[in-house]
Amino acid sequence: MEALGGATVSQSQIRSIVSVMKSRKLICALVAALWFIGVLRPSVVLADAEKTEAWTIAYGGRLYDDWAKVLYRWYMKDAGTHPAYPAEGKLKGPDTWRCKECHGWDYKGRDGSYSTGSHFTGIKGLRDAVGMPLEQIARVIRDQRHGYTELMLPNDAVAALSLFVSKGQIDVEPVINRATKMVKGDPKRGASFFQTICATCHGFDGRQINFKTRNDPQFIGTVASENPWEAIHKIRNGQPGAPMPSLGALELQDLLDVLAYEQTLPKK
Repeated sequence: MEALGGATVSQSQIRSIVSVMKSRKLICALVAALWFIGVLRPSVVLADAEKTEAWTIAYGGRLYDDWAKVLYRWYMKDAGTHPAYPAEGKLKGPDTWRCKECHGWDYKGRDGSYSTGSHFTGIKGLRDAVGMPLEQIARVIRDQRHGYTELMLPNDAVAALSLFVSKGQIDVEPVINRATKMVKGDPKRGASFFQTICATCHGFDGRQINFKTRNDPQFIGTVASENPWEAIHKIRNGQPGAPMPSLGALELQDLLDVLAYEQTLPKK
């Protein structure tokens, strides 16, 4: 006989308890396996029609960033330059098919951060499309000039991209100083968000992921300081082709605080 928690339990009872525990572990393992292969699913599952607007806008934002990565269109890596890409543009090849490449991270095209430099195209931005009917935006995406076929962008992707263009843009002028690139945010407050969400992948100092090479590193602190418009777009919508969460459901000031904290992180 043995005393467990003040109660006297026989050896046979202990063996029975262990047997039950082993059975329960086996059942849990079986349930996990069935869940993994898709046999078991919860009775309440969000259908496509129930996807929230916040989710769809973020999805559209990732498509705007790099739709080929989002949709696994790996054949686009061998694509030629977009037929409508201006001759004065400095890029060639698949990057010229990205929406952001002409319209910019700040959605202002020739009037924004792409007014000069290697990404200049002379193409206008998308700010005039804010609030535009989704059907009208979808027609522009499908028109001959843009040339995005259904094989490239299926209808549901066009719908999400249209929603982002209409409702997902933000006006960056009041919150990011174009001359200094500093954001109007509270880095101390942003640290709490970064350390409990972003640091899981990026690390506490933001250098766990190097976007470039060892000799020419680029970390989250680099991007936040050198291109805050790209940084806030990705904070809000996520990174195409990577398991980065989109934080667009949070208040915009929360995200500006995150960006302000990222601007304090090491750049090299």
